[in-house]
Amino acid sequence: MAAESATHRLARLLTMVPWLMHRQGIDIEEAAKELGVSPAQVEADLNLLFVCGTPGHMPDDLIEAEWEGGKVFVGNADTIARPLRLGVDEALALIVGLRTLAAVPGLGERDAIECALAKLIDAAGDASAASMRVRISTDDGEQTRWLALARQAIAEHRRLRLNYLVAARDESTERDVDPMRVVLMDDHWYLEGWCHRADDVRMFRLDRIETLQLLDADGTPPAQARPRELGDSVFSPGADAVSVTLELQPQAGWVVDYYPVDQVTRADDGGLTTTLRTNDLHWVRQLVWRLGGAARVVAPDDLRASVEQGAREALAAYGG
Repeated sequence: MAAESATHRLARLLTMVPWLMHRQGIDIEEAAKELGVSPAQVEADLNLLFVCGTPGHMPDDLIEAEWEGGKVFVGNADTIARPLRLGVDEALALIVGLRTLAAVPGLGERDAIECALAKLIDAAGDASAASMRVRISTDDGEQTRWLALARQAIAEHRRLRLNYLVAARDESTERDVDPMRVVLMDDHWYLEGWCHRADDVRMFRLDRIETLQLLDADGTPPAQARPRELGDSVFSPGADAVSVTLELQPQAGWVVDYYPVDQVTRADDGGLTTTLRTNDLHWVRQLVWRLGGAARVVAPDDLRASVEQGAREALAAYGG
């Protein structure tokens, strides 16, 4: 089972606390069933609540949780147990945002957006008229067209042919893709599908697609095609991924925040040793070279040798 992302757990905790506040003394087994998790997970979440609360870090600032005897009691969490109340500016920002989202081409499941928008406009009353004076352009040229074309291909089960810029290798490749879905991650739209060139599932960033053509060929992905578990990041190494260990100087510590890593060890001088898994070693080499001595490959040996050789060739070129 894939590890739960911090975002998913936070969303559950924000739902759990007010829900438990209004059900004091509920049996932990019943709470777990209603929340869709195991009793052990409920206990783990309640343990986490002990260190959560408002700024100050004093005992009275932290949420109280008890579950001895199988009954759950939560206290000192009135702030997040109260219904959310929006100011006028906040409500107007949400109205503008929802209208912009509804304008995204090919967007499905519009009922929830329209329902929320209607409720906000009704609650804001006359003040909602100000939102009509704000317009956010969603026309991003080719990317908007690619999004509409990809959604059409998914709906009609048709294959796509695209020229894609592989940024890590600075090369353009032509691929035939059986589309599976489009997803929005980290402010970028991605097309996920079965790539016939790679003979595997791949993610393609729409703003890196140079040309996109809708083919008449059947675009139904093969039976073995499975969407990736994205979690908090679009980076998702496959089963044949290589484990890479890097030593990072303090000034290169941002790497562990930007890339998905498996583990991090901090040295006394502030340096980090981290391990990550990837199917493409090319971008790791480029990353280490770009860090200019602030990073060193520990393993695997062939990657370390490749990085060292590339660095020597670069220095020799400058020397010549």
